[in-house]
Amino acid sequence: MPDSGFRSRFSVERMMRLHDLLREGRPVNCTRFAAELDVSRKTIQRDIDHMRDRLGLPIEYDRAAHSYVYTAPVEAFPTLQMSEGDAVALFVAERALEPLRGTPLFDRLQSTFERLTSSLQGTVELTAEDQDAVSFAQSGEGRTNTDAFNRLQQAQREQREVTFSYKKPGAKRTESRSVRPYHLTHRDNLWYLVAFDLAREDIRTFALPRMSNVKLTRHKFTRPADFSPSAFFANALGVVEGRGNYAIAIRFNASVAERIEERIWHESQQTKRRRNGSIDLHLRLGSLVEIERWVLSWGADAKVLAPPELCDRMRKSTRAMAKCYSASI
Repeated sequence: MPDSGFRSRFSVERMMRLHDLLREGRPVNCTRFAAELDVSRKTIQRDIDHMRDRLGLPIEYDRAAHSYVYTAPVEAFPTLQMSEGDAVALFVAERALEPLRGTPLFDRLQSTFERLTSSLQGTVELTAEDQDAVSFAQSGEGRTNTDAFNRLQQAQREQREVTFSYKKPGAKRTESRSVRPYHLTHRDNLWYLVAFDLAREDIRTFALPRMSNVKLTRHKFTRPADFSPSAFFANALGVVEGRGNYAIAIRFNASVAERIEERIWHESQQTKRRRNGSIDLHLRLGSLVEIERWVLSWGADAKVLAPPELCDRMRKSTRAMAKCYSASI
């Protein structure tokens, strides 16, 4: 469930939109406005009650028009009070939007931030120290395919099938795909589409930077009610969900044990410290592809204990690596 800060943030946005409509002399009907914003009628009614009873705005119900109206001129929405700490938090949240840059979501949220800050009473100055106190950086941040994102988001909203050209890693040429887009997700610093592939009759994951020539078709679809993004990725370390059921056990040396403990790598993880300071990490995943690459990234500080299939993959990979480095350069 979203926290109260999340709820209040969007409540302010709704109330400011209500204010703009009422100030322009346009009557507001709760049922129609609720449908437009995809919220309940009670939510809009609470917003109006708050504006009238708590903010003192001159709102009355016009029974003849079945709508709310302003009964007196209102120059501006009542200013919001914000402490210096709140301003810093807002500044940090704005910087956290960077993965959305180039998408309609980024523009909409930026507009929301501007409307919120324009309603502040007085000014709160952020010093250089404030601005340098927090930063966001990810190694290998993926490129945003803005055109694909925009078209896929539209297809999701309108529930329309899409076609696109897709180039798998290592492939020499692209191949055509026809899918029903279910969900967009940002994982491992890259945007992905989760969609039902019509030709393969299965749900697949596609990286947006590998897409081109994305087109919406006239064919409509209804997303299955039982589809859940969290359930779909439940057995994935990253984006490869897999169909297996592997009990993974990895032993990490004492030198990196604290680094393993300080993060949640997967919701299924369990850890156990050993007397010599090393740590055993246990996971349950549906694929061995991502876990193999992840273990390799720890070098000699990690050793796979189970399952046997992963041990075999590690042996083959490390032998190939050793052969690569033993060859004369």
